[in-house]
Amino acid sequence: MSKQGKTAISPTREENYPEWYQQVVRAAELAENSDVRGCMVIKPWGYALWENIRTALDRFFKDTGHVNAYFPLFIPKSYLEKEAEHVEGFAKECAVVTHHRLEAGPNGGLVPAGELEEPLVVRPTSETIIGAAYAKWVQSYRDLPILINQWANVVRWEMRTRLFLRTTEFLWQEGHTVHETSEEAWDETVKMLQVYKQFAEEYMAMPVLTGEKTAGERFPGAVNTFCIEAMMQDCKALQAGTSHFLGQNFAKSSGISFQSRAGREELAWTTSWGVSTRLIGGMVMTHGDDDGMIMPPRLAPSHVVILPIIRKDSDQEKIMRYCNETAEMLRAQMYAGRPLEVAVDSRDVNAGEKGWQWIKKGIPLRIEIGPRDMENNAVYVARRDKGVKEKYGQSRAEFVSTVSSVLEEMQQGLFERACAFRAENTREIDSWDEFVEFFKEGRGGFAMSHWDGTAETEQKINDELSVTIRCIPFDYETTGAGSCIVSGRPSKGRVVFAKSY
Repeated sequence: MSKQGKTAISPTREENYPEWYQQVVRAAELAENSDVRGCMVIKPWGYALWENIRTALDRFFKDTGHVNAYFPLFIPKSYLEKEAEHVEGFAKECAVVTHHRLEAGPNGGLVPAGELEEPLVVRPTSETIIGAAYAKWVQSYRDLPILINQWANVVRWEMRTRLFLRTTEFLWQEGHTVHETSEEAWDETVKMLQVYKQFAEEYMAMPVLTGEKTAGERFPGAVNTFCIEAMMQDCKALQAGTSHFLGQNFAKSSGISFQSRAGREELAWTTSWGVSTRLIGGMVMTHGDDDGMIMPPRLAPSHVVILPIIRKDSDQEKIMRYCNETAEMLRAQMYAGRPLEVAVDSRDVNAGEKGWQWIKKGIPLRIEIGPRDMENNAVYVARRDKGVKEKYGQSRAEFVSTVSSVLEEMQQGLFERACAFRAENTREIDSWDEFVEFFKEGRGGFAMSHWDGTAETEQKINDELSVTIRCIPFDYETTGAGSCIVSGRPSKGRVVFAKSY
């Protein structure tokens, strides 16, 4: 709460959750809308967060044997047309380049000129263009597996956009692998899903469910799509990452074949998997409060900010020296495998205003240092996971020696809080009336309910309640057989229903 008893973000989560989200992103200086419709400018604080996400995930990828490469932004239209389901799934989202230059028009201004022989699609995803490269690289079983990841941007022409959650252009990583056997490709698909789960829970402090998408929610052209699904504070689900078993569909369309160990020509087996800057939106909606962003310490661009409290000019030099000494002591400490990142905010701005700016940005720890703290060789500490008025004094030496354990306590506390919230808003529901009440009258959450496995029932639920099957849990058959909540037909187990982003 602010000094006036009001929240720093208006409206609050309770008053208008979608607008609260937009205001937190802006107040935290994560991103802003661009002049290009549907695109965003990722500001330094937000991009530093993305860099930390990228660094941590890249380590996971390399530890599982993957390497990075880069492939073209432009994809010939004919490449997309090779895989029928793929082109149908992405056709409405494609941005297409048809000309290669501009010329002066007859009435002034510039007009397109130099029409291309074949239109080029701006990368919506890269299965086809990467597949064309792999078809050249793979000749024998000895060339396999290929385990490559790409960090890139993609363009999908969205009609309704929201910063980080859904934008026309966004940043992501996409892994594309080729294997000798179906079993190897399947193992890769499941392994990378578990990598995403581990990252989401251990770094983002965001608990996720894992499972398979229904045929209606499957990636275009895939045989199986697996996902991680998280619950946001408005009880909607966020698909935070996907991993696709592509079978031989894309190998066939791209011509990825090899001479087998038996000397036969065989099609390869492929996978793809990815997460994007949507993770930042998920982090905001999982942990943020009515005063702004709350950063999980393992991904925070800075762990600690030092706020000098200078009331007299004569104190400035001494206090700043003490603050800078404290910063150096902290930077010598390690947390989560990297040195502590420490900011010293020496701007000529009112101390209270500076504090609120950092609160809204979600930095884990704020320490204030004034004349009395300096004299006592102490600091005044505030934790972002606590109420903004909760502060405590501590000797500088003790703070420095315990800061890493405090950050880890905060990290685990955020995860446990998110787990508890999900548990409170997850319910087993066995009747249609209760299901309707849960989503139509209440605010919803995760409904664990029986489904008969038909597309018709899935569509009826979506049409009437805007509720989708988020995933079929891997262990759903162990949840017990029952009857579909809509049709009454037999069901092997419970699936996860929710409204979603």
